[in-house]
Amino acid sequence: MSYNTKDNPILKVTFEFSIEILKLTDELQEKRKYTIANQLSRSGTSIGANVYEAQGAESRADFIHKFKIAAKEAEESKYWLMICTEMGYLQDNKLLNDLEVICKILGKIISSSKNKIQLSH
Repeated sequence: MSYNTKDNPILKVTFEFSIEILKLTDELQEKRKYTIANQLSRSGTSIGANVYEAQGAESRADFIHKFKIAAKEAEESKYWLMICTEMGYLQDNKLLNDLEVICKILGKIISSSKNKIQLSH
């Protein structure tokens, strides 16, 4: 990977997830499954985009908000990946498994960030 995300695990996993989502959506486009490809590419890449954007947050509340958006996009991505699995477009569970890990990390970051806000009041 040419981008410096190695020092930040959530940036690294969400960036790699986005790349894998784009590879899958390219395959879906080739199969003329445009609606699924479009929805999945938007939600799947939005996770990492929001995590990346959170790195420059103006406040802890803004940081948490960006991570909450990323978590919502992860849930939407899970939905589209489940459809892909049911329709036979996704042969293994790697992306779903990766997404579960991402969801757990996002949840932990949101939770610990909220706790820091509560401790500071």
